[in-house]
Amino acid sequence: MDHTFGKYISDALKLTNHRANLSGVQHQHRITPRDPAPGESVIIHITTTSEPAIRKAVLRYTVDGSDPRQLQNAAEELDVFPVGCQWDTLLWDYVNLWEAEIPPQPEGALVTYYISAEPYISSDKGSTRILYPDYPDAAERVQHATMIHFSNIPPDAPFVQAPQTAPPLFCYHVDRLKPPDWLNEAVIYHIFLDRFYPGDGRDWLQTSDLKGFCGGTLWGVRDKLDYLADLGVNCLWLCPCWKSPTNHGYDVVDYEQIEPRLGGDAALHAVVEGAHERGIRVLLDLVCNHLSNQHPIFIDAASSEDSPYRDWFVFDARYRHGYRSFFNVGTMPELNLETPAAREWMISMALKQLETFNVDGFRLDVADGAGPNFWTHCRPRLRAVKPDCALIGEIVDAPEGLRVYEGRLDGCLDFSMNEALRNTYAWESWILERYDEFMQAHSRFFNPDFVLPSFIDNHDMDRFSLIAENDNDKLKRVVSQQMLERNPPIILYGTEVGLRQPISTRDSTLDQCRVPMVWDERQDQDLLAFYKDLIQQRRQRVLRRRSSAPRQQG
Repeated sequence: MDHTFGKYISDALKLTNHRANLSGVQHQHRITPRDPAPGESVIIHITTTSEPAIRKAVLRYTVDGSDPRQLQNAAEELDVFPVGCQWDTLLWDYVNLWEAEIPPQPEGALVTYYISAEPYISSDKGSTRILYPDYPDAAERVQHATMIHFSNIPPDAPFVQAPQTAPPLFCYHVDRLKPPDWLNEAVIYHIFLDRFYPGDGRDWLQTSDLKGFCGGTLWGVRDKLDYLADLGVNCLWLCPCWKSPTNHGYDVVDYEQIEPRLGGDAALHAVVEGAHERGIRVLLDLVCNHLSNQHPIFIDAASSEDSPYRDWFVFDARYRHGYRSFFNVGTMPELNLETPAAREWMISMALKQLETFNVDGFRLDVADGAGPNFWTHCRPRLRAVKPDCALIGEIVDAPEGLRVYEGRLDGCLDFSMNEALRNTYAWESWILERYDEFMQAHSRFFNPDFVLPSFIDNHDMDRFSLIAENDNDKLKRVVSQQMLERNPPIILYGTEVGLRQPISTRDSTLDQCRVPMVWDERQDQDLLAFYKDLIQQRRQRVLRRRSSAPRQQG
């Protein structure tokens, strides 16, 4: 089986998720409409349960992005009203539904709010305290259970809920932003830079140790742009290329320097310019959730409680390394992007890439770690600099979790479709009719403006060819289906030429799917021709659909 949906991998974890997301007082950025336009009022939703029983709830908000917690007298105040309840058998409790309505706002308003909930006073407990959503923290509870499942922490490790020290803020931006038109027409090629190509006249450093460096570079991408144009792709997704101590680059040491090992700034300029000359757009893989523990900002923060960067991270003895890190990996401390200074710094790093390298947008690593608030602030800033840049989030969650990002991102990678495709065409645990029924419902579930790029494999999972036991007929069938869907398709480097992950590596480390690209007679030319034909057919269908679309007046 695939381990893609790690926090939902077992029935026990699904139950933990369900209960955690309904227990206590929860908001989790649930608003209607999810992407507010100018002149639309917005319903704010919260849920509560009988423990603790809530007596009343109040919402305070501002419309200029200022912090309503600091502006008690200036902030607008609304009562949050109970509007109903529903029984939940898995929680074994009633879930109470509450709503408040924020009035319509003009374009450009950044509505920022917090919610306070007052429990009934219990006679045997004396006075009580004000609670704020989201409490208990569902994400922390689920991550703790998931790490136990995958043996990242001992099975008897107790879960300790962090106390709420201040009301958490929530926000939404009122705008008319839509995904750029080109994104819906994209055929995206996903390149793991260290494994793609060293460059003309250069040899691989080595290809046997997949935990080490193999020697792929940005110059190598530049030298293979004609190959990519001939394949028919019109967008490249490059894995992180900033200075980093690892071959994958997801632990950035310096966001202002392109990794010298990959060719430095000159090489990225050459890739982007060469790609644009061929009508190919370029997405960089931006990591906002965490950085390297070797980054100077983290070193400074960890060295002293008086560091100006101390609140850019969450230092707490409850965590294995003394600070919150990505899935408890000590080399990847998570940024606290709720801190305004940290948020502003990270947005400035993204803006720098747009302005310096003229890239066309970003694939956003662990986008749900950065969170809805961050992207609410970030997206309008980036679009002001480059109106057609695209922001595509990596959010490994159930579809309901992705919908929160409508209006905050242009779209998310479609992990649910990936699971459906692999279940149908590789594992063969679904019949085609089930796939069709799932995809019809899946399409209806999301706003049609929210783009969901599809993929059959990526750099964090076993390749499709491995679980299909190198059966090219299965691969051709799944790719044919992928190319027929409206979702922009993503091709992992090498899949188009039959790049193989050895059978013996199944259920091993993530590195095993990241095998070096082959550029010799090992390429499957029949499969390559098949891919070229499918891509050409898809691009022709897109052109016909565009030409038949009704013209707007005015």
